[in-house]
Amino acid sequence: MKYVVVGGAGFIGSNIVDKLVEQNHEVVIVDNLSTGKSENVNPKAKLCVVDIMKPHNAECLVDCMKGADTVFLLAAKARVQPSIENPVEYETNNTIGTLNVLKCASDAGVRRVVYSASSSAYGNTEKLPSKESDPINPLSPYGAQKYYGEVMCKMFSEVYGLETVSLRYFNIYGERQNVGGAYAMVIGIFADQKLRGEVMTINGDGEQRRDFTYVGDVVNANILASQSENVGNGEVINIGNGDNRSINDIADMIGGERLHREPVIEPRETLADNSLAEKLLGWKPTQNIEDWVPGYKKEIGLDEV
Repeated sequence: MKYVVVGGAGFIGSNIVDKLVEQNHEVVIVDNLSTGKSENVNPKAKLCVVDIMKPHNAECLVDCMKGADTVFLLAAKARVQPSIENPVEYETNNTIGTLNVLKCASDAGVRRVVYSASSSAYGNTEKLPSKESDPINPLSPYGAQKYYGEVMCKMFSEVYGLETVSLRYFNIYGERQNVGGAYAMVIGIFADQKLRGEVMTINGDGEQRRDFTYVGDVVNANILASQSENVGNGEVINIGNGDNRSINDIADMIGGERLHREPVIEPRETLADNSLAEKLLGWKPTQNIEDWVPGYKKEIGLDEV
């Protein structure tokens, strides 16, 4: 079977590519390598360096997708705070790119697109855990743009006949996570700060809580979403661990001094209700963050610091 992974040189995408290659599928990576890394590219996959934001690249994108069963759409400018600082740049990347991929997938005769959505669409919710039917209240351009992608997927299913399903990720961690720059996750940021002998910096009081979800579980959810006969008409499905930890908890796991800074605009707490994922995909998370961090610390040399 042929699969196309758009954003396949990035954190999550490269892990999906590796799993598909392991299963002996034909895999094409579409990535402009702006945030994806060449060292993440599986040598058994074909790499197409294409910028999905440019409409004139449509013919090239269609050629990459011809004969593919499923396109996994992960490419985006990620993270909440940078999108607040650069909303126009994020709009161009996250909305135009998504539209171009959906149109090219439809033109190429692809059966299904699995879209990487975000729990950022929920914003601050009055009740937890968050269910897919809860009100949408994004607190950032990124959250709004990822929700727009869900709407576009649903429309392409209804108007163009392209099967789609959107997976709302919660906070993902794991192998190949970024440790520096605007796109880094908090675990990577803390680890990088400690390795450099710096104090871990925490926004606000650190008691904001996040549903940290292992990348390997996210990979499995994507593959199940590509195969399930229960989805394909623009369904939206939470993919989270189903429990949460505070930022202070994560700092405790890494260990070391910390400095609290001024708070930023962000949800106070996130927590996924995974019942729909279990019902439609047969998916459940398998990994807890506290069990993963010790091995991560050893791998990067933090246990010696």
